[in-house]
Amino acid sequence: MTQIEIVEVSPRDGLQNEAVPFSTEQKIELITRAIDAGFKRIEAVSFVNPKRVPQMADGEAVMAGVPRDRGVHYVGLALNRRGFDRALAAGCDEINFVAVTTEAFSQRNQGASVEQNLAVWSEIASEARAAGVPATLSISAAFGCPYEGEVPRERVVEIAQRGAEAGPTEIIIADTIGCAVPTDVTALIQAVKAALPDVGLRCHFHNTRNTGLANAAAAVTAGVTGLDASIGGIGGCPFPPGATGNIPTEDLVYMLHRMGFDTGLDLKALVDVGRWLEEPLGRAVPAAMARAGVFPRAA
Repeated sequence: MTQIEIVEVSPRDGLQNEAVPFSTEQKIELITRAIDAGFKRIEAVSFVNPKRVPQMADGEAVMAGVPRDRGVHYVGLALNRRGFDRALAAGCDEINFVAVTTEAFSQRNQGASVEQNLAVWSEIASEARAAGVPATLSISAAFGCPYEGEVPRERVVEIAQRGAEAGPTEIIIADTIGCAVPTDVTALIQAVKAALPDVGLRCHFHNTRNTGLANAAAAVTAGVTGLDASIGGIGGCPFPPGATGNIPTEDLVYMLHRMGFDTGLDLKALVDVGRWLEEPLGRAVPAAMARAGVFPRAA
């Protein structure tokens, strides 16, 4: 049975776009519940300007309180050099850096050009390697940009090739605005794999136009070995207009298990975590599994 690794991003990409504030203790409880469901890799925090993303202002406090005896790899997101320094000092086990495909979105997201971000990425990857900390590169807006429109496939391959020169442990192809469809995903993954056959690939999909799960199915069929997802389907990028949530982890795991993939995760426990989230959020989560439950019922 083929193994697909799911990286849980609800504590970071999930909560960052939610209007209801979560306390540090609630974030740590979410992380702990995710660990209980079987996760070994969690994007727990981001180190960004708290004025722009207030939900992520307590990154250091969260990292100080997460369980350290469960064999879990905690990922910290950084958008610039300062974010990287904070993530390293906070004890993150892995750094995820972002490079955007278009100039307009790069400036709005990070206040820097694509070239400047790639230069910072090269420095960060080198310093992370020297510190013994894995570094991954997320290529954001890989399928489309809210400001410039369609993103040519060749542009994504070019950025992936340049980013790979710094030696990332993995490259993440991110559909930040949720505009891709399965044929887009298949073609882009095939192109990146052809250009970088030895680099591990992961995908990060948003469900903005309700194509996230279909895109995830296309990605694993095309040969990616990992996917990001958010319990309950909460969150999303706070900067693009009309942004909505990530693909729900529990819906994704249900689909993958029925397709014959192994995730190592407890589906019923994931559904329970999604339902638990509804109380602090004050609303129902988007995940279909929260309503429908596990099938068959005896599972």
